[in-house]
Amino acid sequence: MSFQSLTSYLQRVSDTLQDEDSSVFALLLSFHDPHIGNPKLQVKSSEAICKQHLESPFDEMVAAHLRGCWALSINDFKEVYACQVQTVQAFVRAFQSQKDDNWGLPLMYKLVLDLREFADSVDKELYRTGRGKRGEMLEKAADTIMSCFRVCGSDGRSAIAVSKKWGMLFLVNQLFKIYFRIGKLHLCKPLIRAIESSSIKEQFTLAQRVTYKYYVGRKAMFDSNFVMAEEYLSFAYNNCHSSCKKNLRMVLIYLIPVKMLLGRLPTLELLHQHDLNQFADIVRAVRTGHVQLLNEALINNETFYIQTGVYLILEKLRAITYRTLFKRVGHMLGTHLIPLQALLETLKSQGIDDIDMDETECIVAGLIFNGNIRGYISHQHKKLVVSKVNAFPPIATAS
Repeated sequence: MSFQSLTSYLQRVSDTLQDEDSSVFALLLSFHDPHIGNPKLQVKSSEAICKQHLESPFDEMVAAHLRGCWALSINDFKEVYACQVQTVQAFVRAFQSQKDDNWGLPLMYKLVLDLREFADSVDKELYRTGRGKRGEMLEKAADTIMSCFRVCGSDGRSAIAVSKKWGMLFLVNQLFKIYFRIGKLHLCKPLIRAIESSSIKEQFTLAQRVTYKYYVGRKAMFDSNFVMAEEYLSFAYNNCHSSCKKNLRMVLIYLIPVKMLLGRLPTLELLHQHDLNQFADIVRAVRTGHVQLLNEALINNETFYIQTGVYLILEKLRAITYRTLFKRVGHMLGTHLIPLQALLETLKSQGIDDIDMDETECIVAGLIFNGNIRGYISHQHKKLVVSKVNAFPPIATAS
């Protein structure tokens, strides 16, 4: 939007408020709109002139935004963030006072998005220069966003068409992004409960539901609830637009390990299609029972696995890989009485030299305890005695 003067900008804001056109108002207060580069709108102190054109608290919102434009012009991102906080706080007061009305939702979306992005930028700069802790500004931003969430969540009397509850899922997703970034996943629990108990949870936009399912699926994975994780992450993957290659890849980074833990391996074509060849050797190892290949893959791609947060999940695949290997040995011998020495020699044949009989017995005992093998160890005869029926149950049924 182009404006010849500050007065013309304020007049446009006033007209927009009278029309209750929140989408246009959102652009007038957005840091993604070209007007922020207009020197005439980069005003350090505009409270007086804003009061002449606008009612409270809209005058405070616009004055804070104009000061933010000024701060951005001198690259003072900390001040920009502070101004955006003031803008959101003034918006909350205005939004809360609007009964049976939700016309301000598009404006809230824009303000909150800019707030999170500025908080992230300031966080990185303060941490880089040693002037702040990692995540400090993002956590403060989350508190401000929560004030919006409380207004939306408490709107229980309005008709559904004009309810502020329609803004809940957007806010929850923004809070998820912050909590995952700062590593405070426990703060997601009350938000998940609020959405799951909402009567309109299936009526939010598909894009918002995809984002929500992605984060809840990730949290379920970290909580070792792999069945739930698969359900939510699969929804996110199946409903993500095919053109959003980056987002599809992000979902698969977590969906692939979860599916493998449940006994479903991806194709190598899928990995190649989404540039996820970091999982290729993992898949080969689990499919063939090659323990040493799994070890090497975990070492070679350790940085990627740690950065994405799936390293410990992939470590759990070690038990499945042992199960596959021992199952193959049992089939080759054609007996339900499998010598432990045969298992030890098979492991050593793969290049695992630092293993002895005691460790082999511990591995087998762990597999039996977790339900990967049905049987017992005969210490007297040094043999693994497996059930004659379904000795190696499907992975999904193991505990």
